[in-house]
Amino acid sequence: MNAFDLAVTVALGSTLATILLNRQVTVAQGAAALVSLVLLQFATAWASVRFRSVRSLVKAEPTLLLRDGRMLHDALRRQRVTPDEVRQAVRTQGTGGLELVYAVVLETDGTFSVISHAQSGSGSALMDPGRPRTPSAGADPL
Repeated sequence: MNAFDLAVTVALGSTLATILLNRQVTVAQGAAALVSLVLLQFATAWASVRFRSVRSLVKAEPTLLLRDGRMLHDALRRQRVTPDEVRQAVRTQGTGGLELVYAVVLETDGTFSVISHAQSGSGSALMDPGRPRTPSAGADPL
C-alpha cells in the first residue's frame, strides 16, 4: 500500500462513518461519495500503470540507502531516514555488521529490504526496471 492508497482507504472509512453517524447525509449521498472514491482509486491505478508521470506523482520509488556496507548519506537525507534506522533494519535481519550487507533498500511501502553479500547474486533485483541493464555493464542500482 502506498501513500495514495492509504489516503483513499482513510477517506473511505471516514465517508462510511459519516454515512452511518450523520443523519443529515442521505444513503444516496453517501453511496455516491463511496462510488466516487472507488472510481478515483481505479482511475488513478489505471493511469499510473500507463503513464510514468502519473506513477511518479502517486507512487514512491525504491531508494538505495546502503551499498557495500557504506551509508549513502544523500539518499538518507532525501528520504528522511536516520543511520540508526538502517542499523535497526540490519539487526532485525540478524546481521551484526554493516560490512556483511550488500544493500539496504527503502521500499515503496516504507519497509527496508536488507540484502547480505551472500544473498546478493547478480544484483539484478536492485536494477531500475526502467533501465534494464546488467550490473556488470556499469549500471547503477536503483
